[in-house]
Amino acid sequence: MKLEEELKMSVELAPYHRATLNVVFTGVYMSERMNTILKPFGISEQQYNILRILRGQKGNALNLQQISSRMVHKMSNTTRLIEKMRIKGLVTREVCPNNRRKVDISILTAGLDLLENVISTLKVAEKEIEQRLTKEEASTLAMLLDKVRG
Repeated sequence: MKLEEELKMSVELAPYHRATLNVVFTGVYMSERMNTILKPFGISEQQYNILRILRGQKGNALNLQQISSRMVHKMSNTTRLIEKMRIKGLVTREVCPNNRRKVDISILTAGLDLLENVISTLKVAEKEIEQRLTKEEASTLAMLLDKVRG
């Protein structure tokens, strides 16, 4: 559905304004879809992002600054998110004995298992996009979005 129809607008938008609004609108749409998928698992988009970051370390720990720098949502309160995940038994936090200001965070088996379950559910959502876009269109869209971000 066209953006103007979706937003019930009676005027056609200028191309750059339409593109900007469409990126924002689609970003919110995708974020809402992610939250709907993640809700049964008891984690947020940001927590999912942290679990993916930690899984990518293949057992090596990261500190808060390293995790924060890799986050999709840069304004996230990483400390609070990690503490919630620690309480759920998904990650560990260990204070470095040589530098008490440094805290190492690692993913636990429960976090890896949860992540696998989430990913299999997300694959179903990806199928929806696959039904709407060809592989070439998906590649072009990704390239254009990279270009928008500069």
